[in-house]
Amino acid sequence: MRMREFVFCAAFVPAALSAWTQPKPAHAPFTAKDWATLHSARAAAISGNGTILYAVTYGAEKGETHTDWWTIGSDGNNAKNLEVPEGFRPMGFTLDGHSLYGEWKINDLQQFAIFALKEGTFAPSPTTVVVLPRGIGSATPSPDGKRFAIAADPREPDPLKNTRHVQEPEETSLYVVNADGTGGRWWCRDLKYVSGTLTVGGGVGAAAWSADSQSLAVLSQLPRIGHHEVASYIDICDASGARRVVDIPNAVNGIAWADGEKDIAFLSTKSQVLTPEHVWTVPATGGADEDRTPDLSGTAVQLAGDAKGHVWVSVERGVRSEVDEFRDAELATAYRWPEGIVRGLPVESEYSGAGDHMAFTVSDPVHTGNVAVPDGENLRTITHEGDEQIAGFELGPVQVVNWRSKEGIALEGIATFPAGYEKGKKYPFLVLPHGGPEANDSLTFDPFSRMIAGLGYVVLQPEYRGSTGYGADFLAAIYQHFGDRAYRDVDSATDFAIAQGWADANRLAIFGWSAGGFMTSWTVTQTNRYKAAVEGAGITDWGPFLWTSDIQQIDYDARWTDKVPDAFSKFSAVDFADNVTTPLLILHGEADQRVPTFQGIEFFQILAAKGKTVRMVTYPGSPHFPVLWEQRLDVMKELADWLGKYNK
Repeated sequence: MRMREFVFCAAFVPAALSAWTQPKPAHAPFTAKDWATLHSARAAAISGNGTILYAVTYGAEKGETHTDWWTIGSDGNNAKNLEVPEGFRPMGFTLDGHSLYGEWKINDLQQFAIFALKEGTFAPSPTTVVVLPRGIGSATPSPDGKRFAIAADPREPDPLKNTRHVQEPEETSLYVVNADGTGGRWWCRDLKYVSGTLTVGGGVGAAAWSADSQSLAVLSQLPRIGHHEVASYIDICDASGARRVVDIPNAVNGIAWADGEKDIAFLSTKSQVLTPEHVWTVPATGGADEDRTPDLSGTAVQLAGDAKGHVWVSVERGVRSEVDEFRDAELATAYRWPEGIVRGLPVESEYSGAGDHMAFTVSDPVHTGNVAVPDGENLRTITHEGDEQIAGFELGPVQVVNWRSKEGIALEGIATFPAGYEKGKKYPFLVLPHGGPEANDSLTFDPFSRMIAGLGYVVLQPEYRGSTGYGADFLAAIYQHFGDRAYRDVDSATDFAIAQGWADANRLAIFGWSAGGFMTSWTVTQTNRYKAAVEGAGITDWGPFLWTSDIQQIDYDARWTDKVPDAFSKFSAVDFADNVTTPLLILHGEADQRVPTFQGIEFFQILAAKGKTVRMVTYPGSPHFPVLWEQRLDVMKELADWLGKYNK
């Protein structure tokens, strides 16, 4: 329901592009070159004996992001870099811990495969391969390790897929197969719209195995095409068919067995914004669903169960996030990371009878993502990716700040200061509204804020109404009010920065991507206080956007665009182009399906025809945000050049 798939904001020093081979001075500002080479780690899976599989990612001067796969003991010893077979992406360990299962590319389709692993070396060929007509989405093993449930499209391949694409709902069903690749069959064929992917390595999924490995609780959702409403369904699925548990007239995310499998837990909502944000349960035998966290002051964003019956929930509380356990119909804090976040859910063994080993991914403003394990009541990092690199940067302080808007709305944000910041001195200022909008900025190492601060700016990321982390009412306030309530909150962040003495009122800028791009393009139609503005992949024309985005977007406004067109014109920047006086840079991927490229082109053409100061740059083949590093670096260059030219 959201555009939170990629939340992005950035800028950099132009000289960085020509300095790839130049030695870096000690304690220099953080630049795009540093971002492109910065390493971070993410826990992916864990075996029954505590061996952790983790991914290390980093960029380059050109091409896509690199991923290296490693294993390490839960004591932090015996780290090994794996030479993963070409085309194989590991998902998790098999029951014996001696093999990894995952996706393996065959004829340009991702299929299911298992590769044996011995002393950090993979066997040259897989022990098990499952080939399905249109490839697979994900897979999860049963608790006894004897079978896998695979999420996949059950339809036969389209022989003309390279000639044309038929606009029709995508289908996802469940294929259950023995661990040796035999006995595969489709379960519950009537369930054609299984939601998203299955639980992988402790992550959020759309199906959860029962403890006896005989059935799955399955989450399905109405497809986008052909519907102007949202509805979800939970079924119990086994080899004999499906049994409906509950129909939910709203969005749902995550699913787990709870309370000794008497209940099924999931995330959902009552609000029109549609973002699942509370923990709900329904009796496994069927009945009424119930909100178990009606007074939650934060936002539950992910939920999954484990083979031991625990239900884990990732909860955002302001700009921090933690892992809670849902037990006895209540949430209880389980794991936190001091001055930062626990990213996502814990990684545990997927098999019953396995050890009690766990792994987490953590980050904070001076550390990139790294793997951590429990150490008593605390967490302890066992990887240190990026630490040596970050130690060589000259970084300013990061501070969580709070203020009240002119309307009296209590707001929070993250302020990032330039290196050598002097209290009482005014700096060029940039307000950085996040994407989503049902998302937030987390208290982590944020490369984009750091790069802009490296230009000498004070940067403020405001958590405006519509952000997660502040309760259901704060989140729901975005509905039909993105262009007034959220706009006023973002603009109040600039008022706050000026009042604190940080911001030079004559050198103000605004930049955002996706929903933050909307906020940027809309802001310059409402005020001329900013001297420079940069919007990336922003919504500028709401009516056609709701029907052309690749995901359902009626969480902004569920009215029909042809019945009340004025309601959608009300916050469309294209209808207020005459008001624009701020120089505006528009950046957009040419293959963007989340916010189709015409949104940027339409606004650019109107502004250019009216003689406004505007520039548009598009990126060939790029989706919602570029995946190629040469394009990402150009985004940074365009940003820095625009700020340098107009925010003097």
